[in-house]
Amino acid sequence: MRGFALFLSFILCLCSLLFLLGAGKALRSEPKAYVLMEAETKAVLEEHNSDLKLNAGYLTKLMSILLIAEKIDKGELSMSDILTASESVKNTKGSVIWLESSDKLSVEELLKSVIIGNANDALTVLAESASGDINTFVMDMNAKAFDLGMRNTFYSAPYGYYCNEEYTTARDIAVVCSELAKYTFLTPFFSAWRDFVKNGKVELVNENKLTKSYGLHIGFKACHSDESGYCIAECGRNDGGDTFIAVSLGAENEDISYNTVKTLLKKAFRKYKVTLTMFPDEMLKPLAVIGGTESAVETGLAIQGKVTVEKEKRDLRTKVVYPEYINAPVHIGQPIGSAAFYSGDTLVYESEIVAKKDIPALSFNFVFRSMLLKMIE
Repeated sequence: MRGFALFLSFILCLCSLLFLLGAGKALRSEPKAYVLMEAETKAVLEEHNSDLKLNAGYLTKLMSILLIAEKIDKGELSMSDILTASESVKNTKGSVIWLESSDKLSVEELLKSVIIGNANDALTVLAESASGDINTFVMDMNAKAFDLGMRNTFYSAPYGYYCNEEYTTARDIAVVCSELAKYTFLTPFFSAWRDFVKNGKVELVNENKLTKSYGLHIGFKACHSDESGYCIAECGRNDGGDTFIAVSLGAENEDISYNTVKTLLKKAFRKYKVTLTMFPDEMLKPLAVIGGTESAVETGLAIQGKVTVEKEKRDLRTKVVYPEYINAPVHIGQPIGSAAFYSGDTLVYESEIVAKKDIPALSFNFVFRSMLLKMIE
């Protein structure tokens, strides 16, 4: 009997251990962090640890590509420009197209090499052309991150080499992608599964398998390493122009990484839509002006915006915060109040209410002229 009790205790312990191991495996079935974002409004629609600071490997290159894309868009670089590789390309680590000092390639070929093939030597040439040297280019990367509100990102190099000092988040990467989505001239590169450079001598193969299998794909990049795990930033756009971005960081395997972004994007196109606020100024009554040359001033929204909402939700609900009066002088564009737009109970957009004209304060000359005109009448 005692032996049976010991055997039963062993079985119970074994089952408990298997349960704990199974639970642990279930917990690891999703990436360390992910986010779903609408590209135009940058609205976060789904997230898990989206502000967790992580290393994202080669996804760092997305910021590098963004800086180059801006140079091209401004006309400071052209796809047809021929750039010459410097001594800096020697002994380049990681993915390369085997550039040597004095090799000449067009911006188009170099950019293609970076986007499709992750080529670090090609990126060196582009970065030096854009900013003069690599250190300045990295400073420009961090400055751009600051301008975009990416407060949880720090770059130490353009390439995505692992470094303890470098970090970013799923949300910040999605912000970079939302900017990249504006540059449609990059789409053919981001959509290519395979290509060649250097007169067909070097083959480029895209690590992002969704370039072949996801019909709405317009970008961006996938990568993996021992330190960062499997990471992907994927963007889809439908025929109506709706554009959504899904980022997954730190997955344990490729299947988890790809399944996460595919599931998020499928949900985005099924569930969400972008709509205009469309709040008419006629809904705002004129605001009383105290001590002014006119007794009231017309007001309106400073900016009509776009918001991302669930398709099945009803129209936006608007809450206006507005004073009873304002003291003169009043200046055109002067903030007077605010209009907050809600989808259900969620605040999705807010805009200032501003004065639509100047109302000077009363002066002796104005009062005297007014009284004189009345006497003449």
